Amino acid sequence: MPASPSTARAINDRLALRLLQEQGPLTAGQLKQLTGLSRPTVADLVDRLTASGLITVVGEAGEQRRGPNARLYGIVADRAHLAALDVRTEGVSVVVTDLVGRVLAEASVPVAGGTGTGPVVEQAVALVERAAKEAGVAGAPAGEAARAWGRLHTVGIGAPGLIDPATGELRDSSGLPEWHRRLVAALQERFPEARVSVDNEANLAALAEQRDGAANDRDTFVLLWLSHGTGAAVVLDGALRRGASGGTGEIGFLPVPGTSGLPSATDCDGGFHSLAGSSAIVDLAGDHGLTVTDTSEQPAAAGVVRDAARAVSASDAAAAAGTDPVAGTDPAAARAAAPGAGSPTASDAASSSVPDPASASAADAATVTPDGAAAPDAASAAAQREGAGAFLDALADRLAVGVASVVAILDPGCVVLGGEVGQAGGEELARRVAERVRRMTPLGTEVRPSTLGGGAVLRGALLTARDRAQEELFAPPER
Repeated sequence: MPASPSTARAINDRLALRLLQEQGPLTAGQLKQLTGLSRPTVADLVDRLTASGLITVVGEAGEQRRGPNARLYGIVADRAHLAALDVRTEGVSVVVTDLVGRVLAEASVPVAGGTGTGPVVEQAVALVERAAKEAGVAGAPAGEAARAWGRLHTVGIGAPGLIDPATGELRDSSGLPEWHRRLVAALQERFPEARVSVDNEANLAALAEQRDGAANDRDTFVLLWLSHGTGAAVVLDGALRRGASGGTGEIGFLPVPGTSGLPSATDCDGGFHSLAGSSAIVDLAGDHGLTVTDTSEQPAAAGVVRDAARAVSASDAAAAAGTDPVAGTDPAAARAAAPGAGSPTASDAASSSVPDPASASAADAATVTPDGAAAPDAASAAAQREGAGAFLDALADRLAVGVASVVAILDPGCVVLGGEVGQAGGEELARRVAERVRRMTPLGTEVRPSTLGGGAVLRGALLTARDRAQEELFAPPER
């Protein structure tokens, strides 16, 4: 049955708005070409969307031709403000944008251990209020800022834990702080007109990696979340799968060999989390004589993994070039060098593999050293590189257990090592995990490092908030 005229108009309007969202301002001629619609139909939808306040003229096309230049139409970006939150046990981050994703304000606040539920919730809500106020001042016309600052259309929240598929709420969990659940209700109370929703952090990270990151060419993949804790997100045929109870991907509870016991319904200790959580990875690094000299990296495991990967990369590059990365010459000359005779430190060796040292953050400067000591000579640097390689091998052994378990059940063809730790390990860690998975399963599986890292949660929360807002706003009233 053919669509009714009103349904056809709605479909055409959504298509045009989606193109304007994805590609930026377009002329009516460009909309005609991209949509395949007739010129009168495009002219009609442009008039309709303009009258609805959804699009406006933002400029003129620069092409040279007779007569006036074609008008460029763009989405009215300040029609709605959106907020996205990344809620962790140790802190909260927020970003506020307009409808096309332009960042208007961003902020974060740490949460000290032992802080009561009430004070933490108040602190987090105040953070969102300040960001919303800043965004309103930046985006509202003069004289309207005082009234506009609190008008958030949609708030998307990413948090660890299970989301009840029936209610969309964060389920109560003994392993997570109570303030996580209280914060969602508090934000809805503070912004009663906003649409507030919460989703699992790994699920949001997967959506971001699929849209803008390592899985942007995949319709089916699994994201293995590696941060303070562990998790997984499953995307099959382009759709995120949540499971009957919303628990798809709770890989931290997966029973695995190499732990001291079995997980319980209320505690993932003894499960995969005991092998791949941040504290477990830091302990594993210590077993290989490695430590982090700069503890500003969050989570701590990301720093030690990043430095180990850099040390191994520098060593491999030097070996391929026939030189030693510490002494800057051939390996024999490096061994003959006097201890401490001007040899660069372990930090120099690790940072030598960074393409642009000037752009590295202070956290990136954290160095891995045997037993926490600086490497005074070539022999110590060699021990450092050997320890870094052994550490990455041992970590890959652990991660491969979780990856192979997922592959055996889902056969996703691609696994992304996500979160701060997955991004920190880069290709060095991903390659090691892939090699082990190939030996453990006949199912071909590509293993990729995250390109968004821990920022994927905030990005995913923002994308979902924007999609929800547009779904509502991009439904122009019928004539």
